[in-house]
Amino acid sequence: MERTYGLLRRVVKGMRVYLPGVLRICHSIATAVVLTACPLAAWGQGLPAFAPLNPVASSRSGVYFQPFNDQAGRGWRTYLAVDYASLIEYNQLDQADYVLDSEILRVSFGAARNFGSRAFIQLGGSIGGAYSGFLDGFLDWYHGALGITVSEREQRPQDRFLYNITLPDGRSIQHSSNAMFFGDLSVGVGIRHMTGLQSVLSLTLPTATGPAGYGKGVPSVALLNTLRAPVSPRLLFEGSVGAGLTPLHGPMSSFQRTAFLALSSGLRHRLWENQALYANLFYHSPYYDGTSLPALDRRELSLDFGWILATRAGAEWRMGLTEDLEPGGPGIDLVFRLGRSF
Repeated sequence: MERTYGLLRRVVKGMRVYLPGVLRICHSIATAVVLTACPLAAWGQGLPAFAPLNPVASSRSGVYFQPFNDQAGRGWRTYLAVDYASLIEYNQLDQADYVLDSEILRVSFGAARNFGSRAFIQLGGSIGGAYSGFLDGFLDWYHGALGITVSEREQRPQDRFLYNITLPDGRSIQHSSNAMFFGDLSVGVGIRHMTGLQSVLSLTLPTATGPAGYGKGVPSVALLNTLRAPVSPRLLFEGSVGAGLTPLHGPMSSFQRTAFLALSSGLRHRLWENQALYANLFYHSPYYDGTSLPALDRRELSLDFGWILATRAGAEWRMGLTEDLEPGGPGIDLVFRLGRSF
């Protein structure tokens, strides 16, 4: 009983210290959604789109999870999504090392329009940022309250930015933080082959304005195939297979892969008339080869999950988290997600 009481006291104390900071970031995210959103025609989805947020991944591959595009509506449909992550990657070996200690923001936005009953076009872009952040103390308390030890965080000072890679050939590549920059733009053309099955050919353009390390620097292409199938009146399955190509670019070109594969499998379960839970397992093939650094050379395996609230007008609010299921790879341990479709 005394032990339980002591734990509750630490939890309450931690909430008093870190809750204001958490509320500030939630307020910023909510404000971004409200100010940027432009409600047009309703556009429903089964699962939220998912794309890797770690800059070592997002700067290489244009393959992501593309939800099934509903046929409803002839006008433009829009969406907005905000992802915020606190990440720590700490690989120090005799022949190479890699440290990425940062908080990453990505505000994604886009629009889609049908052309007939089968074809559609979609446009997408993003605004990003990389910061020293403020969540390290909160996450240390959070992990401590749960009895979890994150050894990588213990080796770094709190709320200090560092993004540095030392390669086996002796070269050192250091990237800087940046308050705000535009990401790469994407253009996609899609075809619905039959009920529940679609293919999208996506082209990513090198329009990122941030420092090196946050954009691809070259065009990339991906073919994204999605299957949607009802399992029951309340349960919906959505899975995908995607493949893509990105040319070599930049100082790490001798270690970069150019061909990528991604698989996903997810479910959406309707709890009540307008609320649902979702979970989506996402796999991406390795982005690099031969660096000897596990966080670069390994595959990514992430679980995206959360809650969906549908409005009477047909729009949807989404709140979720993303967890890295294989620590040591390029996935981010914890990503906070908020999105809205119109």
